[in-house]
Amino acid sequence: MLTILLFLSMDVTSLNNSKQFQTALMLAYLSIGFAFIEAMFSTYFGVCDESLSLFGFGIGSLIEVVSAIGVAQMIMRIRQNPDSDRSQFEKKALRITGTGFYILVAGLLITCVYNVCTHHKPTTTVSGVIISLASIVLMLALVFGKLKVGKYLNSDAILSDAECTKVCIYTSIILLISSAIFTVTHLPYIDELGTLGIAYFSFKEGKECFDKAKNNDHCCSHC
Repeated sequence: MLTILLFLSMDVTSLNNSKQFQTALMLAYLSIGFAFIEAMFSTYFGVCDESLSLFGFGIGSLIEVVSAIGVAQMIMRIRQNPDSDRSQFEKKALRITGTGFYILVAGLLITCVYNVCTHHKPTTTVSGVIISLASIVLMLALVFGKLKVGKYLNSDAILSDAECTKVCIYTSIILLISSAIFTVTHLPYIDELGTLGIAYFSFKEGKECFDKAKNNDHCCSHC
């Protein structure tokens, strides 16, 4: 986080293209690390708190680790040859990510129906509030960092990655809202509504991954 803040305060025009690509690659590595840590905390507390929305958010983050690895590969490729087509490694990463999201959506929908039928409630959603707030701050920093270096390099691929990273912010906002409402009101089915929102974005991400694997459009990295 400190590294990103230092970068945001820098004058990027003082860096040459090679340094800019190194920075873009650093941001990709940070995306991988953040997604993995986010996944570990979210799945653990999702199970402990019996919160389906938090658990689903965590699994989504774990799937995004594969996508973020594909983005790192993309940056290394366009650094060597900006006009090159997507590599087989990137396409495979997209297909794995897309399949993972489709499986996640199916699991969330089935569990959501079960929870509604059994009148299940999380024991608490405080962890969801804390994790979602941290995720929003970190992802905003990553988005601004990627936009900054992408604009300097005039790279549509890096700018597209920055735009796609915003999806993680959207799912974090959904988790934050549903977790905060339940924490305050303990109303039933709020966690399930949050889960449906996460499932919706997961389905969209899965579809986008398969669409991109079929062509050479710019690769996206989400939460």
